[in-house]
Amino acid sequence: MGHIAFRVAGEDDLSAIGELLQSRGCKVRQVPVGEERGQGKAVLCEDPFGFPVEFYASMQKVDWMLQKFDMYRGAKVMRLDHFNIMLPDVAEAYKWYVDSLGFHVTEETETEGPDPSLWAAWLRRKHTCHDMALTTGKGPRVHHAGFTVSDRTSVMDCADLLASTGYLKSMERGPGRHGVSNAFFLYLRDDDGNRIELYTGDYLSADPDWTPIRWKLNDPQRQTFWGAPTPASWFNEAMLVRSPNTGKFAELTSPNIQDRPDYLLSAK
Repeated sequence: MGHIAFRVAGEDDLSAIGELLQSRGCKVRQVPVGEERGQGKAVLCEDPFGFPVEFYASMQKVDWMLQKFDMYRGAKVMRLDHFNIMLPDVAEAYKWYVDSLGFHVTEETETEGPDPSLWAAWLRRKHTCHDMALTTGKGPRVHHAGFTVSDRTSVMDCADLLASTGYLKSMERGPGRHGVSNAFFLYLRDDDGNRIELYTGDYLSADPDWTPIRWKLNDPQRQTFWGAPTPASWFNEAMLVRSPNTGKFAELTSPNIQDRPDYLLSAK
């Protein structure tokens, strides 16, 4: 993964977020207009957790494609919905995104036992379930990018298309329904091992009194509402990230939290 990116409201916010990042010891690079096609001014950094993250203020407008149904192909992807990242200290990243960047929490997963620890969190800026998911694991790595499709039928049609054109092994997990987010999903791996999710049917989170939904790590309905176990590859494999400072892959650190879902451990 070269970098992930978030849009800010205006160019003044780029200066503010650059100062915030520098206060945390992050090296920030100004990205000139035109370096990325269609994009205005931006700043690129390696964030406090080793992820390459860009913040940009404007993007060239293009035609609205929603009702150009003759152009729909394959999975009929509507938009990029969210990222899921893996890192060894979810609690610290949680503080950064919530306290420093103003994200809101919709759902959380905690470990078992009398003194539980935060194992995963789903954070949002728009009023859907999440824009960024934080998951405990060896990192920094990007677990997947989630793309919204219009409905469950689009997911099933894509699965049929892949199965009938020789891409059966590309379907890693699903179709199914998540407990977290309530969304209908299908996880895919491309020929390089990169993971994407086709995703639809989550919920609106605009209620100002929203209380985060909390799950236990070993609840079998957390990952898949129908109870089907998650394959080991989903926990163990993810995309490496490239440092914008050195151009090399970021060094990986393992988490101190050793808890893994019981059904995954028993499967091993």
